[in-house]
Amino acid sequence: MKYYLISLLFCFSCLLVQGQKVAVKTNLLYDVTTTMNAGAEVGLGYRWTLDVSGNYNPWKFGQYRLKHWMVQPEGRYWFCEKFNGHFLGVHGFYANYNVGGLFFNDNMRNYRYQGSLYGGGISYGYQWVVSDRWSLEMTVGAGYARLKDDKYPCTGCGTNIRTKERNYWGPTKAGLTLLYFLK
Repeated sequence: MKYYLISLLFCFSCLLVQGQKVAVKTNLLYDVTTTMNAGAEVGLGYRWTLDVSGNYNPWKFGQYRLKHWMVQPEGRYWFCEKFNGHFLGVHGFYANYNVGGLFFNDNMRNYRYQGSLYGGGISYGYQWVVSDRWSLEMTVGAGYARLKDDKYPCTGCGTNIRTKERNYWGPTKAGLTLLYFLK
C-alpha cells in the first residue's frame, strides 16, 4: 500500500506546477496525536481539486497505543474558486490499526483492537488564504466505515478474545490543515 501512495505522489509531481495548481499539506490535528502525515492537493479545473493524504503512527507510549496507517483520497468542489473559501468533498479511506489503552471509554482503556477499516463519506471545509504560498484549511466529514478487528484482553497481551466485523456511521474526517503552494 505504501508503494501506491508513493506512486500517487510521484504522479502529482509530474503535473505542470503553477501557482494555485499543487499544494503540499499537513493536518495539524494529526500532529497533536503524534501521527506523521502529509498530503498533496492538485487543481483539476477552476472549481475542482483532488486531495490525497497519508497518515502513519508507529508509536507506543507505555500502555497507550495508537499505531495505524491510513490513506485518504478526496475529490472537492469549490463554491468560489479552487483553494479559496467553501468546498464540499467526497472522500474514501483505508487504514490498518492497533489501538488500546486510550482514555475514550472503558473498552478502549482496558482492551486492544487490531484490524483494518475502509469506507467513505462527504465533507465540508473552508480554506483561508494567508499569503501567495500559504493557506489554512478546516475540514469536517461524516460517512460510513466497515471495521474488521481482533480484540485482546489488554494492551500488551497476545491472546485473541474475538474477531468481529461491524459497521460504523458517524464522523470520518476532521482537519485543521496547513498548506504550502508550489510554484
